[in-house]
Amino acid sequence: MEKKSYIAWIRSLVGDAKIILNAACVVIPNDKGEILLQMRSDNLKWGLPGGLLELDEPIAEGAIREVREETNLDVRITGFVGVFVNPSMTWRKKDKAEVICHSFVGEITGGALRINDDESLGFGWFGPAELPEIHSSDNRDTIRAYFAGERNLVEGRRYP
Repeated sequence: MEKKSYIAWIRSLVGDAKIILNAACVVIPNDKGEILLQMRSDNLKWGLPGGLLELDEPIAEGAIREVREETNLDVRITGFVGVFVNPSMTWRKKDKAEVICHSFVGEITGGALRINDDESLGFGWFGPAELPEIHSSDNRDTIRAYFAGERNLVEGRRYP
């Protein structure tokens, strides 16, 4: 029997009703101070590599898995930016969720950057002054905090 994803299973129970989902993303900087962004196929906007977590998946492992699935890159987590909440995420114009995103910093340890799934149309490296339109508030907040040097945030507030 094929394993069904947690999100697909939840959606089979609740339909299009708004739900809470956990996600993880990784800010991957290069030596020029730029960060890696992916152009998303679902809305043609840019975002950080990352995605929704599966049931019982450790958060950092989910972040690493998502980066690998989307970029073909292996990463090592080197820091934690924070937790950012997107209260109104919508996919396919009807699939609604409040997304709690755990945002990490990582470094590339292997692989070669390439489109690895149907979620990505391309990739680019961007500095703080040249950012394209970012697809979600949690990714925007993560990027802003990263470039501001802020770490260990929970919804914009620093926790020791």
